[in-house]
Amino acid sequence: MSPGYPIVDIHTHMYPPSYIKLLASRTTVPYIHQPTESPGADPRLIILASDDDPGRPKSARGRPVDSTYSSFDEKRRFMSAHGITCSVISLANPWLDFLDPESALATAQEINDDLDKACGENNAQASSSSSSDSKLKLYAFGCLPLSAPLKDIVTEIHRLKTLPQVKGVIMGTTGLGSGLDDPKLEEVYSALAATHTLVFVHPHYGLPDSAFGGPETIAKSGHVLPLALGFPLETTIAMARMYLAGVFDRHPDLQFLLAHSGGTLPFLAGRIESCVAHEREFIANGGHRQGPKRSIWDVLHTNIYLDAVIYGQPGLKAAIEAAGSVDRVMFGTDHPFFPPLGDDQDSKWLSVESNKTAIDGCLAQDEDAKRKILGGNAVRVLGLEL
Repeated sequence: MSPGYPIVDIHTHMYPPSYIKLLASRTTVPYIHQPTESPGADPRLIILASDDDPGRPKSARGRPVDSTYSSFDEKRRFMSAHGITCSVISLANPWLDFLDPESALATAQEINDDLDKACGENNAQASSSSSSDSKLKLYAFGCLPLSAPLKDIVTEIHRLKTLPQVKGVIMGTTGLGSGLDDPKLEEVYSALAATHTLVFVHPHYGLPDSAFGGPETIAKSGHVLPLALGFPLETTIAMARMYLAGVFDRHPDLQFLLAHSGGTLPFLAGRIESCVAHEREFIANGGHRQGPKRSIWDVLHTNIYLDAVIYGQPGLKAAIEAAGSVDRVMFGTDHPFFPPLGDDQDSKWLSVESNKTAIDGCLAQDEDAKRKILGGNAVRVLGLEL
């Protein structure tokens, strides 16, 4: 995976030390438990209420969080093993959405400053190094204090533009808690558009257990249904609600990067368009409500980028087609999630190689297109210095 041009991982997560400290100080979801009964055992991240079962010992709740989640050395080791030139790191869910309004801004600033500092120190060393393994670059998407007063959120959006290693922000599909079509987000969207800040939209277990058959059904297959189906559908629903609410009509300069190739949006955009065209509630059809003024395809081609974290050729082909061009699709890995299991800890990560294989398969005869998706688009869109 070293083709002679930059490979940029646009979808890669970390829980930096300041965030680990924050979660370790908590006793309610989300929190981190350090098993004292098993010295040397990895801390456990309890991220969902359903994982915080009082009938189970804390050492068996949630999921283990080893050093790959928080160590910059581990991130660089992973990058080197997979030929990745640059990673744009984002805080993994649940971000800062759970914080008290009074502490949210200060906490966001601390974590964003930590990310900017760590990436800056890494990049300064990379620029002066002669070793290829030491030239790996790191940038970040900042996190927003979405539970804080709106003025604090806007303040942080503007402040992030002064942090040289921060190239955008990450936001969950619930926004302030009521979805991304929430009218309360108008001021936030105005600030994001005015500062030309790219928003990386990422889901977080937003569908109820009943959508998957209830707790008993979920228990039989672990997180397969919420992750494989729930995450993509959350993103699709969130963006469809934004579109129907006219967010893109009011804020035509907004720019979003959607996780997991936009969920099912590439497959369903035509159906959304058709349903909008036939909706009797909309003024265009004699109704009393203002429907979207722009085509969903126009929004996809103008306001939305898609990552290439889709794991197969059919989905990637749909993403490229829906985006309107390979210029709006970017490579990602979702590291450190979906690691090798069992005795394969040192092998290549299937989650990475399957995304790379899909790109190679879809664009076998088009090296220029592969170059764009694998890194060129991210360098251009985010202004990365590689």
